Amino acid sequence: MPFPEPASASLGPKTIRGSFLDFVDDPFYGSEEDSVRYLADGLMVLEAGKIKAFGPFEALQADYGSLPTTAYPERLIMPGFIDTHIHYPQTGMIAAYGEQLLEWLNQYTFPTEAKFQDQDYAREVADIFLDELLRNGTTTALVFAAVFPQSVDAFFEAADRRHLCMIAGKVMMDRHAPDFICDTAASSYEDSKALIQKWHKKGRLHYAVTPRFAITSTDEQLQLAGQLLQEFPDVYLHTHLCENVDEVAWVKELFPHCQGYLDAYDQAGLVTDRSVFAHGVQLTDGEFQRLSEAQSAIAFCPTSNLFLGSGLFKLEQAKSTEYPVKVGLGTDVGAGTSFSMLQTANEAYKVAQLRHQKLSPFKALFLATLGGARALCLENAIGNFEVGKAADFIVLDPRATPLMAFRNGAAAPTSLQELADRAFSLMMMGDDRAVQATYILGELAYENRP
Repeated sequence: MPFPEPASASLGPKTIRGSFLDFVDDPFYGSEEDSVRYLADGLMVLEAGKIKAFGPFEALQADYGSLPTTAYPERLIMPGFIDTHIHYPQTGMIAAYGEQLLEWLNQYTFPTEAKFQDQDYAREVADIFLDELLRNGTTTALVFAAVFPQSVDAFFEAADRRHLCMIAGKVMMDRHAPDFICDTAASSYEDSKALIQKWHKKGRLHYAVTPRFAITSTDEQLQLAGQLLQEFPDVYLHTHLCENVDEVAWVKELFPHCQGYLDAYDQAGLVTDRSVFAHGVQLTDGEFQRLSEAQSAIAFCPTSNLFLGSGLFKLEQAKSTEYPVKVGLGTDVGAGTSFSMLQTANEAYKVAQLRHQKLSPFKALFLATLGGARALCLENAIGNFEVGKAADFIVLDPRATPLMAFRNGAAAPTSLQELADRAFSLMMMGDDRAVQATYILGELAYENRP
């Protein structure tokens, strides 16, 4: 494998020294001063894959200064990025030209995903996919597999070898797609149940019940998906919602007994506090309110929404004080155009601009870290540098390219304003080249070697 797999977390304690940025609260609802935690010279103590201590170097050096230390001067250390919506079988069709959602699925997606009936091929792509996530600083993702159970096995095997915290599930799809990529309502239930029993909570893995979207599932299949959620209340629900105008209109035709797109899922028991709905570009006011009441989450996927011409997500409505909805960022590869969460945040900023809104760098990076963890109900395990959480983190180089080096000085920012400027330039200009290292459970899992 091209990247080293993290060693077991049984080695002795050690420390990481550098400039650290994470979030202790949601900057959409409080001041950035109270939400951002920045240590210009900090120390993180790692033991058994978790964060044992974290704070200013001066405060911790007396107790931990004798431990082995890796220092990252002129870098910015952050929690690993969390991608709340991505398709691993679409890795090979990223940047497929010229269509909007429904045409794009038929022309590119379904033929590509048919290849995942071959488990060896699925294993090959799973390795490429996970290596690409680590290269881009993404340490946790909510992932669509293909309709074939072996595609899930291949993904979880590869993720488990790397000790990654990953969520995935088998696509459920029993209509409006070619026969070669459809299951049945009954087989999707049985296959998903077997996969849950095999993989859910094995190591750091979690399962998501995964109907592709309402158009490709019959009422019976959606009801059986809801039955799985009742039988296994701590699994996730992961699907698409209100992405494209034509899609929303078709759902209305297919589900005349429902009040709208979200209601098609709601009537099947699929709208819960562990449900993550990708896109939400065309949501109505009532649907935003229902998602808030249910404590469901939205994966905001700006590069995909722009690439497929789906529209501009109303982030300001999702993050309103009246009906707040959990939101994370999603790359949505392969309709999304980059594995990089920095590039995804870059496009999220532009979507907000087109809606005459401002998305600050701290708000964007919150969505990519602690906000994503909250969207996935994983904030007790990952998302920031709280003591006791898993030591999944990344080292970013704000001077990774000649232009970035010209834009950003070498000295660490000393004020919140300077930090915001540094973070914004990193978000707008950065990509995988800006990720110097990715750590999983405190062990180096990827390093960008010149």
